[in-house]
Amino acid sequence: MNTVIEHRTWRYATKKFDAAKKVSDKDLETLLEATRLSASSYGLQPYHIFVITDSKLKEQLKPVSWGQTQITDASHIFVFANATDFGDELVDDYLENVSKTRDIPAEGLKGYSDFMKSKLIGLPKEIKNHWTARQAYIAFGNLMQAAAELKIDTCPIEGFESDKYNEILGLSEKNLNAAVVLAVGYRSEKDETQHLAKVRKSNKELFTHI
Repeated sequence: MNTVIEHRTWRYATKKFDAAKKVSDKDLETLLEATRLSASSYGLQPYHIFVITDSKLKEQLKPVSWGQTQITDASHIFVFANATDFGDELVDDYLENVSKTRDIPAEGLKGYSDFMKSKLIGLPKEIKNHWTARQAYIAFGNLMQAAAELKIDTCPIEGFESDKYNEILGLSEKNLNAAVVLAVGYRSEKDETQHLAKVRKSNKELFTHI
């Protein structure tokens, strides 16, 4: 089987993690780098990712995550928090990084800066919030697939109280909102869902070739 398909077939939404198994520092570093390298619109990465291992904090998050045991049993919890609003600083900070990384004079990037700002800065706050959350999901998907390549299990979690996460993690004062959560670790042998056939739409139902 093609390894790309093999990894995606192997991966499933793990319901029961083995709490005794932890992701190694080396593998965590790979996961972080794979996530950092994710694509985002204009390359702006308008989000921040919290990597949680503290057991007391995980216990706090469990009740506001619909009581899901993945929160406490998984090795690591990744909280993808999108920027709820932004101004010129989002573009300015990015282009400062571009200037340093690619050794390009800042003045040579002014045209691109003006273009991005004309498309983004004037958007209503609600639209900005939705857009940044979508960018966070791109990185989220990349993390899931990178984990599968390392045979590390994950469970995507949208069943949680975002406002409570914001409160517990102090996100609101940082202009951030908990958009989606990923539990990362290793499946328990007792997780029966790992043996279930993957259910997806057929190619005919899902794809239209034009």
